[in-house]
Amino acid sequence: MFVEIYGRLTCPYCVKAKTLAEKMKKELPDFDFEFINMIEKGISKEDLEPKVGGPVATVPQIFLDNKHVGGSTDFVALVKEKFGIEL
Repeated sequence: MFVEIYGRLTCPYCVKAKTLAEKMKKELPDFDFEFINMIEKGISKEDLEPKVGGPVATVPQIFLDNKHVGGSTDFVALVKEKFGIEL
């Protein structure tokens, strides 16, 4: 299982999603993730629209095995429901 988190390190929701992914990596043997710093990579929210499949108003934007999950709140809820892992 692989998660991509597109976000900014100045965004508390992005940091929360990254922290949860770090915890998942420690607890799940088949899990890995990448945090893509949008500022560092020069990626705008508009650049993500084709991947998301619509307008992007907020960050982070999170993908689980290339499937769009949504933002931090969606990711936290999914991880809690599917894996029982919480921050």
